[in-house]
Amino acid sequence: MRRPLLLLGTTAALAALALAPQAVAAPPTAAAAAADWNTDLAAAAYAANPASVTASGSENAGTAPGAAVDANANSRWSSDFSDTAWLRVDLGATLRIDRVTLDWEAAYGKRYVLEVSKNGTDWEPFYTEDSGTGGSVTAHTHPQEVTGRYVRLRGIERATPYGYSLYSFKVYGGAPAPASTTRSNLALHHPAYSNVYQHAGNSPAFVTDGGWPADLKADQTRWSSDWNANRWVSVDLGAVSTVSSVDLYWEAAYAVDYEVQVSDDNKSWRTVYRPSAAEIAARRADVKSPGDATGRHDTVQLPTPATGRYVRMLGKERRSFYNPAPATAQFGYSLYEFQVWGTGGSAAAAYPKLPGEQSGTYRTTFFDDFTGAALDRSKWRVVRTGTEMGPVNGESQAYVDSIDNIRTQNGNLVLAAKYCKGCTQAGGTYDFTSGRIDTNTKFDFTYGKVSARMKLPVGDGFWPAFWMLGSNVDDPSVSWPASGETDIMENIGYGDWTSSALHGPGYSADGNIGALQHYPDGGRADQWHTYAVEWTPTGMRFTVDDKLVQYTSRSKLESTRGQWVFDHNQYVILNLALGGAYPAGWNKVSQPYWGLPQSSVDAIARGGVQTEVDWVRVEQKG
Repeated sequence: MRRPLLLLGTTAALAALALAPQAVAAPPTAAAAAADWNTDLAAAAYAANPASVTASGSENAGTAPGAAVDANANSRWSSDFSDTAWLRVDLGATLRIDRVTLDWEAAYGKRYVLEVSKNGTDWEPFYTEDSGTGGSVTAHTHPQEVTGRYVRLRGIERATPYGYSLYSFKVYGGAPAPASTTRSNLALHHPAYSNVYQHAGNSPAFVTDGGWPADLKADQTRWSSDWNANRWVSVDLGAVSTVSSVDLYWEAAYAVDYEVQVSDDNKSWRTVYRPSAAEIAARRADVKSPGDATGRHDTVQLPTPATGRYVRMLGKERRSFYNPAPATAQFGYSLYEFQVWGTGGSAAAAYPKLPGEQSGTYRTTFFDDFTGAALDRSKWRVVRTGTEMGPVNGESQAYVDSIDNIRTQNGNLVLAAKYCKGCTQAGGTYDFTSGRIDTNTKFDFTYGKVSARMKLPVGDGFWPAFWMLGSNVDDPSVSWPASGETDIMENIGYGDWTSSALHGPGYSADGNIGALQHYPDGGRADQWHTYAVEWTPTGMRFTVDDKLVQYTSRSKLESTRGQWVFDHNQYVILNLALGGAYPAGWNKVSQPYWGLPQSSVDAIARGGVQTEVDWVRVEQKG
């Protein structure tokens, strides 16, 4: 169970609606013991037939390929000393691959690819590593379609002069449920989806992997949403089917109220079950601390069989817990297994192909060089603390709409910090003011090259940023970080480096996917530099002065961290913050302001602490 990042109020009681008899709470059955969700398919294949595991070569007889799949954590395969060495396992049948775990010895791969094949000849990559650091790596496949009989690790570049050395090469998955004319679980190993999931290790793929812990409490094989009541998880049965019942194996964070729905097209949904008012009340009353709470098994028998290809659980109200305080603390929804019983279905159900690169050439769709007498408000929105936004990140400034803080000067945009002890802004009292502008409602867009030429202030706790937010961030059913955040450039007052980062579900705040770049040849932040990101359907490429400083592919992000939430509109933001969480995490300053020492306060009071922007450009294909 996970600790909530924020507290959401208990959802109001919903009007009673009983479309079917109430769900019956029952203990897990012996089927859990027979489930193969935690079976290492590579080890099983090797145990059945040692010849199923092959490699391009081995360092010696004691490090043969079978040593990576023999279920012995101390033995290892070590390749010949070649960058292009490979290791392959024949699983014996075509299966859906859920994840692959690599446990590296000291001689690890810096660049390598994981691939799948149905015939052992034609290979499809599903995970590409371009900056490996060894250790244990788990590559989850959701939401890619990864089915095959053969799985291969193919090296591209070694991290050491030695060969590739693996203690273990583990493969997990299973056979998708085929079409059936008799009652069966049609969801087993079928594609599963959700609107939001917590991180890669809690993706919706786990609800159809065939397993759940016997105690309905352990942190394994589960889908977990974020902390929002309006969340769902669905299963594609592959063909229109007749559904007679559904089994839901919940972790302790179960739904108090929910609907079971069916759909023919994955768009229009029909509700076929909802707990009765009495059942909802009983579930709502079951309030226990996270340490004492356990899950439940709901067996939902539909009064009339329903037809549809897609089945989903739509959460309406989350369970409450006493501890941590306050007493009504809530988490998201957490579901171990989603079984759909009926006839029909098809093993051909597949995840859709991930988007590829866009065609066409880049053209400028937004540009401002700030040569006008004042900020062009047809392009920019001025953001004010207490109006467009509230205080955030423990920062000390109030954002205001004033030429003292936001102005054009000598062909540049100037965002300036001002000292104003005890000044009032929207009912709050602040000691500093500053400037923040964005293109929200003026220019929101999906994909493109986004760049700006900037000069930054240097001094502990000065926090200028050039970044983007998902345009749905203010939708309470989405919020941050599910909206996505792209930090093209952040600086916290150090003269020799800046950072870039991505934030989303499973990789937000201090756990973001980011990188630091140090200016070459004595360059400094208070000189002019061009900061940019190329945002495409397949990844994010960050540059400083056209030098690559961070590349994050969609495939690697979703395989190892969480959901890709960069397939919808974002908008551009420029701001100058003062102090707060990010600077304080580095400079360890707590007085006189969090992250902002007295020397920086004095510099602001003297004047001249400002971010300058020469131009901002967005280029898009199409």
